[in-house]
Amino acid sequence: MQLNIYQVDAFAEKVFSGNPAAVVPLEEWLPDATMQHIAMENNLSETAFFIPENKGFQIRWFTPVSEVNLCGHATLASAHVLFNHLGFESGEINFQSRSGILKVKKQHDLIVLDFPTSDLTEIPFPEKIEKAFGKNPVKCIKGREDLMLIFDSEEEIQNLKPDFDFLKTLDARGIIATAKSENFDFVSRFFAPLEGINEDPVTGSAHTMLIPYWSEQLKKPELIAKQISQRGGILHCKNAGQRVEIGGKAVTFLTGKIFI
Repeated sequence: MQLNIYQVDAFAEKVFSGNPAAVVPLEEWLPDATMQHIAMENNLSETAFFIPENKGFQIRWFTPVSEVNLCGHATLASAHVLFNHLGFESGEINFQSRSGILKVKKQHDLIVLDFPTSDLTEIPFPEKIEKAFGKNPVKCIKGREDLMLIFDSEEEIQNLKPDFDFLKTLDARGIIATAKSENFDFVSRFFAPLEGINEDPVTGSAHTMLIPYWSEQLKKPELIAKQISQRGGILHCKNAGQRVEIGGKAVTFLTGKIFI
């Protein structure tokens, strides 16, 4: 069997930046174990698979070690492949996923994700949280699957040196570290060692927590964010109440064939 594969840098204006995702279009689902093996072989933070359904698509996402419920950058990468490589002519794509219907649209030179907002609940700090980064955050918030830690400054976020073994003990898919920024509205980093990803370059799904939080703190519905990983990426954000819009650019790094 031969399958087409695309590797796309999402939330990026040029290659070698943003967050790389693999995209594998299918006509029908492969066995779960096969898709997991492909994701493990790709060894990227996410591999997206999609199949046609009615006028849209079903989409699933796999890290090297597990299937996940929601992924932003691989959804953006999948839309980029449909728009730019597979001749999808409509300006809006409907993806059916574990997290419901996800709409993706072209908006000028951006691809914009329409995702459900995560509920935010402030909680006490997990025990020994200072061990995670060697520095105490000022606030801890629990979302749908992630924990979000608020720090005092962008400099603190840049200088964090996570203890990944300790982060694995926390009850969360991933840990978001964030602070207000001078050059952007806010910055963040995202760590998910339980999912086989010590640090994710740019994490669209984390912004389902970040956007409503910073929109409320900064009293503005539209924000510009930067995830300050080594690769880095810029996200154009909008708080729409029960939904958030997350816009970015994408570039194709490679196209190829999988032989299985």
